Amino acid sequence: MMTGMTFDVFETALGWVAVAASEGKVRRSTLPEKTRLAALETIESDIQAADYDEDATADIRTMITRYCAGDDVDLSALPIDFHGVTPFFERAYTACRTIPPGETRSYAWLANEAGNARAARGAGQAMARNRWPLLVPCHRVIASDGSLRGFGGGSGLPLKAQLLALEEHVAAASP
Repeated sequence: MMTGMTFDVFETALGWVAVAASEGKVRRSTLPEKTRLAALETIESDIQAADYDEDATADIRTMITRYCAGDDVDLSALPIDFHGVTPFFERAYTACRTIPPGETRSYAWLANEAGNARAARGAGQAMARNRWPLLVPCHRVIASDGSLRGFGGGSGLPLKAQLLALEEHVAAASP
């Protein structure tokens, strides 16, 4: 097994989530899935050489579980390993993490924040290839006309709408 690479899979109020981590950084995570197996299959290629170790990911598990339960949790505080992503994608992911919970921004906004105002489609591709959903909250990125577009996982757009509604409720309840 690869030294230092661990994974965990756990149930949340929204479904099963799997994470892979190394050296204290999240290397991959999933959206909430309907089954434990579906969550594991989503990150299967990333965990083939990893050790199952729920203790190593306990803080990640706690924060994601609390977020999915509707608690006011800042998942942008969790460190991410951006190894292997292009500089534009990394800037897009970093910018996406600045979108406050309960708020949305357009793909055009995201492209501008990532340094190329003309690359809205590129920003969309970054979100489509997001290996850290929830931590890089791609559900907060919407079309310029305000419509929900492009969202992965087994539940697709209904899950995107559910996450936004959850965050809006939490934001409204916060002082």
